Order: sequence, then structure tokens, then C-alpha cells
Amino acid sequence: MGNAESSSSPQTAAAADRRVVLLGKTGSGKSSLANTILESGSLFKVCHGSTSGTVKCQAQTKTVEGRNVQLIDTPGLLTPTQTPLILERFTKHELSVADVICQHFSKDIFNYTTVVFTLGDQLNGVTIKEWIKDNKLLSSLVQRCGGRCHVFDNKHWNDTQDPYRNNQVQLKELLNTIDQTVQKNGGRCYTNENLKTINEKVNEEKEKLKATPENANLSEEEINKKAKENTFQHFWPILKGWAQWELQ
Repeated sequence: MGNAESSSSPQTAAAADRRVVLLGKTGSGKSSLANTILESGSLFKVCHGSTSGTVKCQAQTKTVEGRNVQLIDTPGLLTPTQTPLILERFTKHELSVADVICQHFSKDIFNYTTVVFTLGDQLNGVTIKEWIKDNKLLSSLVQRCGGRCHVFDNKHWNDTQDPYRNNQVQLKELLNTIDQTVQKNGGRCYTNENLKTINEKVNEEKEKLKATPENANLSEEEINKKAKENTFQHFWPILKGWAQWELQ
């Protein structure tokens, strides 16, 4: 399971511009989901072990279903036990991912969040919303996120003929949900004082990079990307969660 936070740009973003941040436990399939959303098998490194394959925030941008989607993959918030992740077991440990987010960000972050499941093949023909009804912990989390939830299976759901067990169908529905979430929040992205501080630090980092001779041949886009990576590498251990990739 992972959480997808969505936003538009700070003020008046183009309707087709979307930023999506993936949050979840180590080994929950975030990086594979990132590749599925961007319709690419290799943009994000996938690790199948119990340790996180993502060690720092990574961003990729691609046009998907008519939208310019910037997707940010993040390191795992919690490290699971050696027990394989099984969809039937949504425990307090999984719910603690939401608690980690709440520790560092205001509760209204859930107004911008959609719950995404990555082990859809384990549903055995049951829809995700039907399955959620039987799990009080999970149902509570989804309700906090405005009832927004979707399901993918990064390995098995590639049959384009199936009307539900189909990543393409689920992707279209997820993007529609993100559009509705942006609209519901007045086109505004999530922010708080922590994120404003990070934004300021990134701008400072950009100026430092520009002043360094070894970066003289880097483009503005490359400077911007490098500044983000350097800043988030510093802040990630402090926040233990997501800090929005919301920069000019």
C-alpha cells in the first residue's frame, strides 16, 4: 500500500500539470507503481528485497493521458519485518505510516491524499472498495482521505481486455481522482511551515550551485534538479516523511 499526494502548482497551474508524491512503507511497491503510472518499466529503480531501493527522493516527469505528470518517489517511511507483504494483513503497523505523516504535517494533508494499493491480484475478484468494508483500520484511513482509493498490480494486471484488473483502467481513474482532488482544493497544493522552509533552502542551494565553477555548464533545469536532490537529501532524515517537491 502507498499514499499518493497530489497537487497543482502553488497559484494558477495549467489544468494538465500534476505533481504526485508517493509515500509508503519500504517494500510496498512505490517504485514499481511509479513506473506503472508513468507507463515506463525503468525510470525508477525497483528493489525486491526488504531494504528500500529508494534512498533519496527521485523525480521524473512525463506526459500521461494528456497531463504533464511530475512524479516523486520517496524512501520508505517504515522498514517492514521479513514477513512478505500480504494484502489481507492491514495492521496497525501499516496504519502507522499515516501517523508518521501526521507527526510532521498538518492533518489537512489528507485532503490531498489518495490511498493506492499495489497488490491487486490478491483481491481474488473482489473490488478494493468491497474489501475495505471488512477492515475497520483501513476503512478509517480511507475515510480520512475523503474515500479516495485505487488499486493496481504492477506484475499481473496488464490484460487490457479486463474492465477492472487492468492497470490502464486504474491509471485513468487515479488521474481523474487527482484532477478532482485538485479542483476540490481550489487548485492549491498542500503546504505548511516545514515546506516553506524547505523551499527557501532549495533556493539557497540553487544560488550556491550557480556560484560553483564546476557547475558552470549546467542548465537552469539541471541546477534546479540538483538543488532539489541536495536539499531533500538533508531534510529527509529530519522529517521522516514527505516534503513536497513544490519548487519553481
